[in-house]
Parts: sequence; C-alpha cells; structure tokens
Amino acid sequence: MERRAVGRSGLRVSELGLGTMTWGRDTDEIDAAEQLRDFVDAGGSFVDTAATYGDGDAERLIGSLLAGKVRREELVLCTKGGVRGGPAGAQVDASRGGLLADLDSSLERLGTDHVDLYLVACPDPATPLEETVSALRQAVTSGRARYVGLANHPAWAAARAATLLQGAACDGVGLTGLELEYSLLQRGVERDVVPAASALGLGLLAWSPLGRGVLTGKYRRSLPADSRAASPHLAAFVDPYLDDVSSAVVEAVATAAEGLGRAPLEVALAWLLARDTLACAVVGARTPAQLRTSLAAVDLALPAEVHAALDDVSAPEVGYPERW
Repeated sequence: MERRAVGRSGLRVSELGLGTMTWGRDTDEIDAAEQLRDFVDAGGSFVDTAATYGDGDAERLIGSLLAGKVRREELVLCTKGGVRGGPAGAQVDASRGGLLADLDSSLERLGTDHVDLYLVACPDPATPLEETVSALRQAVTSGRARYVGLANHPAWAAARAATLLQGAACDGVGLTGLELEYSLLQRGVERDVVPAASALGLGLLAWSPLGRGVLTGKYRRSLPADSRAASPHLAAFVDPYLDDVSSAVVEAVATAAEGLGRAPLEVALAWLLARDTLACAVVGARTPAQLRTSLAAVDLALPAEVHAALDDVSAPEVGYPERW
C-alpha cells in the first residue's frame, strides 16, 4: 500500500486508513483483531479512532490489541478529542482543559504514551480558537502527540489555526492535517477546504469515503437487515444519502464497476484516492470481509474517461464567492 505525506509535514500514512467507529459495539475483539492484522499485512499503518467511539471502548480495544497482536511502531495512531458524552448527550468542549483531559484519557485507554496525530473533533463555538490552538501546542510540546490537526472544521478555521500555531512561538509546532467527510456523495470540501489545505500545506484525511456505506451499492434494491441503515443507532447517519440525487451517483458508480469488472466500492475509493491533496481515505468496516474488499481497491487506477464521468455526475454546486 502506498505511503503518503500528510501535507508538507514529515508524517507519512498509508493511503487507506482503518476506521474504528464500530469497534467495541458492532465489531467485537475477535473481528477487530482480524481486521487489524489484515490491514497491517496489506501495508496499512493509519488507524483512526476517537474518545467517543463506543464511549471509549474502541480505544480500549485498540489498546488491548497493541498489548499483544500488533506492535505499536507498526501503526500511525490518530485519535480525536473535544467531545464527550453525558446525561444530556454529546457535549462539545474544545477548551484547553477539555482537550488535554480527553487526550490523557485516550492515552490511558490506548496503553501508549503518545498518539501520532491528535485532532479536535469539531468546532466549539463557546471556546476561542486561540485557546483550542494553545492546547494543541501543549499536546505536542509535552510529547503526548507528534502532530495535530482539526476535524470537521471550515476552511477559515483551519487557516486561522494554522496562522496562530505558526505565529505564537518558534517551536516548530504547526497544523498538519484536516479530517473531513469526503466522497462521491459529499464533495463540499472542494469548495473551500481543499484549496485552503493545498495553499497551507495541510494534508486531507477523508472519513466516510464510501458515502456512509451507500457507495457499496448495497442499498440499490433493498435495505439489508444487517446494514447500518437498518441499525437503530446508525440509521439516521445513513439516511441523508438514500435520496434520488445520491442514487444517480451510485448507479453511475455501479455502471463503471460493471464495465471494469470491479466492485462499486473499489471504484468509489479509486476515484477518491486520485484526488489532489488527499493523504488518506479512512474506511470503517464492520467485519473483516468488508475490510478485505476495501483493501482490494488500492491497485485500481480508473481510466480517465471513467474518472471524468464520475466527476460530472457528482459535481457539487459552486456559488459565490468560491467559484472565483
């Protein structure tokens, strides 16, 4: 599997990342161990998790696997903080105290003294960005994180955070990566985030590169009983892409896949892996079999005419001022 630099940093990651959102809940320890071993054997290194996945159980499961199934140095570990559960539901807290406390708890669950990449999970309107950035700097200078970045933030916030990190101290700490949803069904990042990442030298990490599972084609004819869309806790997550607009894109992907003799998800991943600034596409598989299908996509280079056709059918609306 190809290793790619994350922006202009020295951090290098596998072109496909292993997502763990279902670990500890829908994916048990046996299947998780098989996934991780298959992933590493295929040349994968980037493992993406978060403090909130399974209320911390995903990180605990990774920690248990690091204790015996795979060596820590084989992986590039990424986790996210700034959101925590509570009686009233998820609470956003990207304050200095919140982010550093989340990081310490994640390190304990993971059983390691550092993560390779620490991301702020989402914007926090109640905390000044200057304070959030100061926590990221402290995470690096204290040795708890090697690199830092943002997830699900708009382009202006990424630009501001990058500027703050560069200007506040000459300690070499900078913003490294941006993780956002990006797929043939969600190309909104191309309006502002992709140009900003390119200009600032930031690497783009894509979550849900298969359109929350819809680009696999599994929902073309029915709603499988064992699918995310039929799951009580994930149905609302998938539902936005079960509309007519998305269906047209899925059919185009399926047609291309049939012509190439490949699976639809391989075509969808190959399209994304060819995008500029992309460092890694994070695939989240519930079972080892699903992951192995995704791993097969790395050797597929789409013909130019197929890539152009998929560009056209999925093109996002671009308005003022980004069209300039």
